[in-house]
Amino acid sequence: GSHRTGGCPLAFAAFTWEVKANDRAYHRQFRKKFAFCLSKRKYSGNAIRTAKYNLLTFLPLNLYEQFHRMANVYFVFVILLQTFPEISTLPWYTLLLPLSCLLIIRGLRDLIDDIGRHQSDRSINSRPCEILAGRSFRWQKWRDICVGDIVRLRKDSVVPADLLLLCSSEPSSLCYVETADIDGETNLKFRQALLVTHQELGSEESMAAFDGRVTCEEPNSRMHSFTGTLRWRGRTHALDSDRILLRGCRVRNTALCHGLVLYAGEWFDSKIMRNCGKIKRKKTKLDHMMDRLVIGMFLVLLVTSLGLAVASGFWARTFQEKHGYLAALYKHTTPAQQAFLNFWGFTILLSIIIPMSMYITFEFIYLVNSCFINWDLEMYYGAKDIPAEARSTSLNDQLGQIEYIFSDKTGTLTQNIMSFKKCCVNGTVYGNRDWDKFVGAQGSGLGWEHPGEQKLGVCDVTLLEAAQRDKDPVLREFLRLLALCHTVMVEDRGDQLVYQAASPDEEALVWAARNLGYVFLARTQDTITIRELGRTRTYEVLAMLDFNSDRKRMSVLVRDPQGTIRLYTKGADTVILDRLRRRGPNETLTERALDRFAEETLRTLCVASREVSEAEFRAWSRRHGEAAVLLQDRARELDRLYEEMEQDLQLLGATAIEDKLQDGVPETIQLLKLGNIKVWVLTGDKQETAMNIGYACRLLTDDMEILEEKEVSPAFPVSSSSHSEILQAYWESNNNLSGSGDAPCGRRLSQQRPEAACHQRAIIISGDFLDKILHTGEVLKQKKGWLWPWLCCDGAEASQDQGGLVQKAFVDLATSCQAVICCRVTPKQKALMVQLVKKHKKAVTLAIGDGANDVNMIKTADIGVGISGLEGLHAVQCSDYALAQFSFLRRLLLVHGRWNYLRICKFLRYFFYKTFAGLLAQVWFAFHSGFTAQPLYEGWFLALYNIFYTAYPVLSVGLLEQDVSAKKSLEFPELYVVGQQDELFNYRVFGVTLLHGVGTSLISFYIVLWAFEDHVGTKAVGDYESFSVTVALSALLSVLVEIVLDTKYWTVLSFLMVTASLLLFCLFSFLTQSVDAFRIAPAIFRFPDASWNALTDPYVLLVVLLSLVVNTLPSLTVHAFRAIRGTATTQQKIHLKAKRDPEPSVELRSHVPRRSFRRRSSYAFSHQEGYAGLITRGDSLRARATHGT
Repeated sequence: GSHRTGGCPLAFAAFTWEVKANDRAYHRQFRKKFAFCLSKRKYSGNAIRTAKYNLLTFLPLNLYEQFHRMANVYFVFVILLQTFPEISTLPWYTLLLPLSCLLIIRGLRDLIDDIGRHQSDRSINSRPCEILAGRSFRWQKWRDICVGDIVRLRKDSVVPADLLLLCSSEPSSLCYVETADIDGETNLKFRQALLVTHQELGSEESMAAFDGRVTCEEPNSRMHSFTGTLRWRGRTHALDSDRILLRGCRVRNTALCHGLVLYAGEWFDSKIMRNCGKIKRKKTKLDHMMDRLVIGMFLVLLVTSLGLAVASGFWARTFQEKHGYLAALYKHTTPAQQAFLNFWGFTILLSIIIPMSMYITFEFIYLVNSCFINWDLEMYYGAKDIPAEARSTSLNDQLGQIEYIFSDKTGTLTQNIMSFKKCCVNGTVYGNRDWDKFVGAQGSGLGWEHPGEQKLGVCDVTLLEAAQRDKDPVLREFLRLLALCHTVMVEDRGDQLVYQAASPDEEALVWAARNLGYVFLARTQDTITIRELGRTRTYEVLAMLDFNSDRKRMSVLVRDPQGTIRLYTKGADTVILDRLRRRGPNETLTERALDRFAEETLRTLCVASREVSEAEFRAWSRRHGEAAVLLQDRARELDRLYEEMEQDLQLLGATAIEDKLQDGVPETIQLLKLGNIKVWVLTGDKQETAMNIGYACRLLTDDMEILEEKEVSPAFPVSSSSHSEILQAYWESNNNLSGSGDAPCGRRLSQQRPEAACHQRAIIISGDFLDKILHTGEVLKQKKGWLWPWLCCDGAEASQDQGGLVQKAFVDLATSCQAVICCRVTPKQKALMVQLVKKHKKAVTLAIGDGANDVNMIKTADIGVGISGLEGLHAVQCSDYALAQFSFLRRLLLVHGRWNYLRICKFLRYFFYKTFAGLLAQVWFAFHSGFTAQPLYEGWFLALYNIFYTAYPVLSVGLLEQDVSAKKSLEFPELYVVGQQDELFNYRVFGVTLLHGVGTSLISFYIVLWAFEDHVGTKAVGDYESFSVTVALSALLSVLVEIVLDTKYWTVLSFLMVTASLLLFCLFSFLTQSVDAFRIAPAIFRFPDASWNALTDPYVLLVVLLSLVVNTLPSLTVHAFRAIRGTATTQQKIHLKAKRDPEPSVELRSHVPRRSFRRRSSYAFSHQEGYAGLITRGDSLRARATHGT
């Protein structure tokens, strides 16, 4: 058969997963193949393994990963060449030792990271749990759980594996679970055991004897679906997702429950583990570019070596013809052989153009910059003692190139705290900021039921006084409604009342009523008891009209102690206001108040009531009873009856609840948007809640065009056809391709929102939409006639699969919007969204979240950030960076990210420049040395040039360089654009650097060559060693001056680094060119007193000075030209623009008209359908508690 999950038709996996209770031996006999002839146990244990390596696999796997870097392959190739003495110009160990150091450093870094993963795995696997062993439950570890075991869970414990709920301590074996860590929803959900297991499995003995067999689908990633059967005692019982507790849920409001393990965690069988994705090795854009550059430079090196080798062959033949008396020297080699050997000699000689020391320095820079992130006190969260943590040290520069941020909502943007902030009763708005002070002074005299445990959420002293006066009948009904119209359960623990709410909104409203004197005391299947200003009253519950996401409201029909029947209703303003008896001044005032609440991004509900006559109720009740037992169209008939009852209402007022954001979230999102970073919110929560948070954190603004499926094509039901119309409208509007009569949707877009045409646009989509658009390709199949040619015109190839074209169309539409909110999405869909943007936009992405449902997204994004300090640590364990607050993201990206990108780019530029400038002189020397592979420089200079002589100034740039301060970086987030556009290091910049280096090397070589043509100076200095030393010093000083000129941020360390380079050159020149060293090892120390002979001659020093001046003049000219003409770099232009155009203040404007409603509704309500049924059936109720007055 087929099953719909998330709106997508899916074929079931074969029902071949069989679980037999209390029978480990049965499961051990099954095995399955996984690679070649290897097999493993089909039914795994519960120990998870997120680490990449173990003792056996670390060395081969890590080396395999490291040799994915082209530079490492290249270095091994050169080392192999050096082992042949006929062509070797340098000893083989000169490259092997640095390469070994590089591999060891990187390997140790990977090992340390993996040890952290092993530790986190161990901490999770060692969590305690109770497992049925024999005839009693014993405390064991999570890792000891096996498929088929029965486990006992207690209140507030985390579910260790995917379980079939067997029974619980709650009535009818209900179990309340919080799934925030899985789907981001804050409301409690209920799961209920089968009636047969609830009745039969009441004791440990009966559970030990339980031998039921579950047959279900193979492990899969579908979070919201499950199908199977339980066969026990000859009868078969159907199972669905309402019977299942998923790993990662937290048991709430349930003292004890018992479950049968269906899927365990070891082989990623549990659903949450299936959604977590695999660990991916992340590489930055610069890493990928460096790989391509290494290949390009290697090819250039080979071509250069080949050209020089061919030239050496021709030169050798010409030389032999001219100088026949030297023929004895060449009798063993022909010119061709000479050229062949010289080719490999030049390859080795020029191999240092791709310097290994650069990669070692790279690792050091990454490590230190990661420490700077860890040590930043501005990202330290003192309340919980949590610093920022760079868990990956190789991605820092990519923090400066982020284009899209994918954020979870629950726990990342919000605090999961609901508080009653304001209300409007009978047209009067209550809510001020002085309440907390008032409570602090008079809290003890307010008459709460149980002092010491009250939740202070009431918003206004005048509201409290008006409630206590009890003169306003509308206010009385308003507060009575808050205390009566809900599905909250209450538990009396003697000294205090404990509310157990499925919805945090409802809990906030019931607490508000309680704080104002209307205390919810108890409920039974058909009554509810409240205390109204000290008087206890019991109301008979005649019917509960349940909430669902289509109705957007819930109602309760009650008979008060005087016998009057009243209907109390609360819900979205869009539905309540349409059902009022009349619209008078109070209703207008309430609408204005709702406007104000919406501007303040509070979650609003309208509340209303009406009196129902006895005759009307009896007639309605009879039809309601008939509809409740219908076998067909029951839900539709009940909805029709609910609709009939909920008419002619009298508006009592409106409530406004604050879903508290984390500190600094709106300001952070504003700064990120100014930095050209788009923020997408991906949440498992409802659309209304997600939208409300979108407005609260300024992701959505009132002048935005909100693009929704139902608004774009209101004439269609939510189906694939409406999705295709969205895409059609988008392609038409972007490509001006609207058809003659086949494109009503595009026109409808502009007609609906004429004033939004020039404004920003946001899109809000659901997981159901994603399934239809991204998986099935139905849109294109149905609309192929219009979409296919347009997509092809846009550059897509006709050979691409249709699904890929639909994905590209969707991604283009979404990325054209300033904000995207995806609601009701699964963890896998979150990762899919990130993957789509990476694939089709080639953009750098960042994902941030706090729960297990964000792990896959965090692993998929280029940068993964985990929010630490909350209950779950899954996200942090898989992240690249850990922060305590979302607001720290602005400093991580706009300061550290931008600085790191600037530093790494400058480091690469100058490392390549100094390498080309100093070492390309070897090529020019070949033209004057018979094209032999004779080195120009002393061997020690070649060995120490990149390690000591020029490394330190470039290192200081990589560690300390800043173009502007941290404060300025945050003041002008526009500066961030430079990294997004790859402006500081790209192929053009590399080309300019190459030309600059070539120019420097040519000038350094040929000016010295010109001066040395016969001899120079008073000492007749003209030998090869002096020439070599002079060229080396000219190149070295030119490189150092260039770095000095372009360093923006000077510190004492920067100055010491440049000074150290010159001192080290002098020191090593003295040591390696001493006569004593030459006497000891003349083959190793070949330049005795060369520097002393050359550099004590004033003429030689003038030659060096001339070379330095000529090399420096172009750079000085460019700097002067920019200063005089005012020609600014992109960064400076943005900086100046930012100074001229200060950040626009965010104003609350009138809302864009939406449909027939003139306001933006800020309705949001976390609730699950079905709770009213539980209450009226009595499934969730314990024995009735009695309360005296």
